Amino acid sequence: MKYGWNTTCFQIVNPGIEYWFGNEGESVVGYVTANNVRVVAGAPVCSEEAVAKVTAEFETDSAENRSTVCYFGAEARLDSLYRGATDHSNVLLGAQPVWHPARWPDIVARHSSIRSQLNRARNKGVVVTEWPVKKAHDNAELRSCLHAWLESKGMPPLHFVIEPETLTRLENRRIFVAEANGIVAAFLVLSPIPERAGWLTEQFPHRPGAPNGTVELMMDFAFQTIASENCEYITLGLSPLSRRATIERFDNPLWLRMLLAWMRKHGQRFYNFDGLDRFKSKLMPEYWEPVFAISNEAQFSGHTLYAIASAFTENHPFRALGIGFRKAVQAELKNFQRWFRK
Repeated sequence: MKYGWNTTCFQIVNPGIEYWFGNEGESVVGYVTANNVRVVAGAPVCSEEAVAKVTAEFETDSAENRSTVCYFGAEARLDSLYRGATDHSNVLLGAQPVWHPARWPDIVARHSSIRSQLNRARNKGVVVTEWPVKKAHDNAELRSCLHAWLESKGMPPLHFVIEPETLTRLENRRIFVAEANGIVAAFLVLSPIPERAGWLTEQFPHRPGAPNGTVELMMDFAFQTIASENCEYITLGLSPLSRRATIERFDNPLWLRMLLAWMRKHGQRFYNFDGLDRFKSKLMPEYWEPVFAISNEAQFSGHTLYAIASAFTENHPFRALGIGFRKAVQAELKNFQRWFRK
């Protein structure tokens, strides 16, 4: 809470995270170990002046433990430190949209598409309120909504910096809940980014079939609430593979560009990259920030990429793909059955 600057700074309190603490007592790194790679949640949490020193000490400790390091979800501070370095490699993961909450009402006033979505939800009786942590903690209604949302996805639940099971770890987070006809239709969890006086929309699960505009209405309510508290920054977090951030003179390695292009074209059944990107862009962000993975190796390797996949799947990436494939087959069979009955 003192030094959190990176968007993912608060995700280090998620379950399954390991910790390294600096000797000076003013820094911490949250990470998971996969395939002898310490995959860091964003960047070290420390003062800006100490970033170079802390990363060097952490990487020395990692080497002594026979591990390399990858900072997943790194942003401008680490990118500027290691861009062009011969002993580190930076790759672009995507982009994250950003707003200044105080300017959100002007954005809504200028864009009828946003207003239409908000009105659709209101006309369906959707009401948004902020719940206190005590009420939201492990709440059965919220958990039911979360599980219904997870079941609708093509992949099994992922973890690490997108951990869905946060309902028992809500301290310092904020929870906004959308209800329709007395039933929880969706909820929004905000995590603090203290050094930027900002918030990350960590997750926004919604029931399949929730009224159109429900998520947008939650965002609108949350944006206006934090704007009244002098919040200066809010982001919806990483859109993987998004090309919306403007970066001069930067290219991922050719092999990685080809792989990511294939994932964008063929991986939609498992993870809707384009759909998520379009949803975030429809809220008319003021700008997009680039988000990187930075590895302490001269060339970013397939070994490190596999370690990242392992970090998100609790060291079982192929099992996760297998479950995703099974769900895809089941969905196709259901679609075929519906088509055949017609």
